[in-house]
Amino acid sequence: MNQNQHKRSAFSGKIGFVLSAAGASVGLGNIWRFPYLAAKYGGGIFLLIYIILAFTFGYTMIVAETALGRMTRKSPVGAFAAVRKGGRSFGGWINAIIPILIVPYYSVIGGWVIRYLADYVSGHGSELATDGYFSAFISSGASAEICFVIFTIFTLAIIFAGVRNGVERVSKVMMPILVVLSVIIAGYSVTRPGALEGVKYFLVPNLSHFSWMTVVTAMGQMFYSLSIAMGILVTFGSYMKKDVSIEESTENVEIFDTAIAIMAGLMIIPAVFSFSGGDPDTLQAGPALMFITIPKVFESMGLGTVVGILFFTLVLFAAVTSSIALTESAVSTFEDELGWDRKQATVLIGIIMLVLGSLSALGYGPLARFTVFGMQFLDFFDFLTNSVMMPIAAITTCLLVSRVIGVEKIEEEVTLEGKPFRRKRIFNFMIKYLCPIFAAVILISSVANALGVISM
Repeated sequence: MNQNQHKRSAFSGKIGFVLSAAGASVGLGNIWRFPYLAAKYGGGIFLLIYIILAFTFGYTMIVAETALGRMTRKSPVGAFAAVRKGGRSFGGWINAIIPILIVPYYSVIGGWVIRYLADYVSGHGSELATDGYFSAFISSGASAEICFVIFTIFTLAIIFAGVRNGVERVSKVMMPILVVLSVIIAGYSVTRPGALEGVKYFLVPNLSHFSWMTVVTAMGQMFYSLSIAMGILVTFGSYMKKDVSIEESTENVEIFDTAIAIMAGLMIIPAVFSFSGGDPDTLQAGPALMFITIPKVFESMGLGTVVGILFFTLVLFAAVTSSIALTESAVSTFEDELGWDRKQATVLIGIIMLVLGSLSALGYGPLARFTVFGMQFLDFFDFLTNSVMMPIAAITTCLLVSRVIGVEKIEEEVTLEGKPFRRKRIFNFMIKYLCPIFAAVILISSVANALGVISM
């Protein structure tokens, strides 16, 4: 085991871990998913509930997963098995399989972003604002597939370079640029005529907009946004040096992630308010908001092409930093469990990405007649991973920490070399009681919604 630990990849230090973990967290979940959910489920009240959950539930899960990874120096399957003293664990495998299933369809959406950025750069931005453009593109087959393959190859090239030279180096470059771009675009958005009503809707909590689904949706978004229950943070924790503070790193990640989510809301919601006059139907466009509504908004603005280039560059960077985190987690699992080197493991995940991703890329076109439980392949993989597997993975992690490892062992790992654990009481209470309950609520609500019992 010592020899294995010696060979294991590692981040250079706290900055490397924080920017890589923040890169994992700051992805399409923040810039694509967060604004439309915030717009749909109450604006300011959704934001308030999300922040409370991120700094309690999210904090607890980040600390637990990171500490588990650093304690065992293994990816999810090995980490769960190591603390269970023999045998392979269901919890470890479900944490390991989630990123393997997510990254193929995530790369398809990344391919859509590449297409939109290329159109803006080549001066065809006005075409993106026409009715039917998006549906024609995703149903095209070959065009959607080519964009997906380009995004996949780019991701795999970064992973092939390794943890420090690939994952960490790219995150250190892309994350600061992403922050600067988000500030520029948000500043432009909130100064549009009529945009201040959108700012007020997004930032000022209004209890009349509150519903139970606001809480459930905010909990689900927190999983997606903070990259918890995906095996990523266990893997990244295994690359973390012992002299780096887990709690301080977690605080940096949650602040970074929440700030970018707020900036994404300020980029999109005020701009849509300005464009539509606050029309609720436009705000609740859902997943179509970024690919159908936003190009129309940009087209109606001055400097629409410039803003479009900046915006989709930002989205592409966010998509890449998350895709490399998902892929790295899968590669780490293959290295640990199959005893393979990075090259072999990267080739295997590349094959899986191309096969499963092609189903999603072609699922709205040539394969449209093939569905799973009435869902296109991309929608099915999204539902399976985010609504079913991730809550189950979170429950297994909570039970492992509270019933098998014991919170005392986590505390020992967090406080190594005199490092702080200021929110220890919150951590202990959440991991033992509230986190498993919250995860179960998300699971039951999501399945009930899919079966038509409730409407989300």
